[in-house]
Amino acid sequence: MPARFELPVPSPDDARVVVPAPGDGPGYWAGGPSAALADDGTFWLAYRLRRPIGAGRGYANVVARSDDGETFETVTVIDRNQLDCDSLERPALMALPGGGWRLYLSCATPGTRHWRVDALDADDPSGFDPATATTILPGDPADVAVKDPVVKFLDGRWHLWLCCHPLDEPDETDRMSTSYGTSDDGMEWTLHDVALAGRPGAWDQRGARVADVRRGPGGWLAYYDGRASRSENAEERTGIATGTDPGSLTSTGDDPIGAQPDGSGSLRYLSALSLPGGATRLYYETSRLDGAHDLRTEYVPPTR
Repeated sequence: MPARFELPVPSPDDARVVVPAPGDGPGYWAGGPSAALADDGTFWLAYRLRRPIGAGRGYANVVARSDDGETFETVTVIDRNQLDCDSLERPALMALPGGGWRLYLSCATPGTRHWRVDALDADDPSGFDPATATTILPGDPADVAVKDPVVKFLDGRWHLWLCCHPLDEPDETDRMSTSYGTSDDGMEWTLHDVALAGRPGAWDQRGARVADVRRGPGGWLAYYDGRASRSENAEERTGIATGTDPGSLTSTGDDPIGAQPDGSGSLRYLSALSLPGGATRLYYETSRLDGAHDLRTEYVPPTR
């Protein structure tokens, strides 16, 4: 079976809204999810809330818990004003191998197009304190913005897929690619080469941002966000990439998968949880007819 079908393909018609947009119309987004399943079966979800430019941008990251993966209770809200930050984007939530939790934050530097990544540790996801934030991936204000990290810990090794936006042309900073990194502790990273980039002439030619990664029997498989043009910024669609090396992924197929039928058709920032028994629960951000974005979830049974 082709590798692309080893990852569940989202079907938005089967999804339900977990978090609605915080307002109606373009620029109001709930999404950028990062999901984790605790050993006790609790679902944890971190996500971003956004208002339009001039009304707050990415104003909060939220951490919430659930017993069923669909109905969530908020336990922590981190406001952009609690950080030296003009906007917050997609967080990354994960359980630490030795116990405790970590939250990676994507933070915009005020007055610039630069982004950095901060990290917070806590014994429990309800205990993240923004006053303890540490910048771990600073990027370069003159060269590159870094954000939307995907972090995995496998076989004693930390892996990172980091979205990078070049800043050499001020009006072209929506261009993006994904770099791969490794670490011994998840805090100090060594960045390697570009793991995934857009393809000239394809639907993802403007850029490719890894959204989630799984390791399969034959190698590595990734969901990623892509767009064809600057006009599709923030309205990306989802594709699948594969590779035998986590630092070298290749897009599969000529078209995006699981496009959302409403609004712009965007479906992005997919986060996948493997469930006991072989099922999968997907979380992703999709557009609405009015231009807002909702955070949705979808249960994929093991037979699909």
